[in-house]
Amino acid sequence: MKKITDIQGTFTLNNGVEMPYFGLGVYLSKDGQEVVNAVKWAIETGYRHIDTASIYNNEEGVGEGIRQSGVPREELFVVSKVWNSDQGYDETLKAYDASLKRLKLEYLDLYLVHWPVAGKYKDTWKALEKIYAEGRVKAIGVSNFLQHHLEDLLSVSKVVPAVNQMEFHPYLVQQELIDFCVANQIQYEAWSPMMQGKIFDMDEFKSLAEKYQKTIAQIVLRWDLQKGVVTIPKSSKKDRIIGNADIFDFELSDEDTKMLDALHQGKRFGPDPDNFDF
Repeated sequence: MKKITDIQGTFTLNNGVEMPYFGLGVYLSKDGQEVVNAVKWAIETGYRHIDTASIYNNEEGVGEGIRQSGVPREELFVVSKVWNSDQGYDETLKAYDASLKRLKLEYLDLYLVHWPVAGKYKDTWKALEKIYAEGRVKAIGVSNFLQHHLEDLLSVSKVVPAVNQMEFHPYLVQQELIDFCVANQIQYEAWSPMMQGKIFDMDEFKSLAEKYQKTIAQIVLRWDLQKGVVTIPKSSKKDRIIGNADIFDFELSDEDTKMLDALHQGKRFGPDPDNFDF
């Protein structure tokens, strides 16, 4: 397991690309000044990984924040995702170009299939493989793919997904899925690490926060990283963006990590990848 050292530390993807293991998520950040500021504050704080999606309707603002940050493009790791209504081969090729246009970027570091839309995600993946083969994206991956979706995709794919971005928190660890991804060199990544705020009411986290003299958010984000899981906490508030990143001066003990792992109960706060209708 690679050591977790600092905000710009990376995990190496299966194609050799270095992916910063800590980043800013911008889901629910409003396009315009709100998301521009969030991206700028994050980059000023030292973040180098920004995660958006076409469905977030804020790619323009994300691109503007990147430009205003003054940090060279090649030092940043920018991610977006193809939405469900844009899936299919030709549609995905168009969707990628549209995302680049909104972001005003020449390429993305990572492009993901947002959800496993039945009957479409294999064609969508073929489009991602084409973009990747052309050198127009550094890495391609998926989001919300369970093991059977991944097995189905791997049966026809030329390229193994570099990343699988999943709902991940102490109530939804899915260790078998993590193990499957590790075995296939697919980097696991967390969304909704704070359980939509429910984490702040949990006694286990209150006691760990006290023990380590850290906030509950910092405890859960540190746990993600120590599990080898990339994490992208979302916020548009400056103090929270700065606070979320203050997790590199302590380490959870093995005992505490295992205690958090044991909280798993298969509980989702977001949609079920086997049963969604959007």
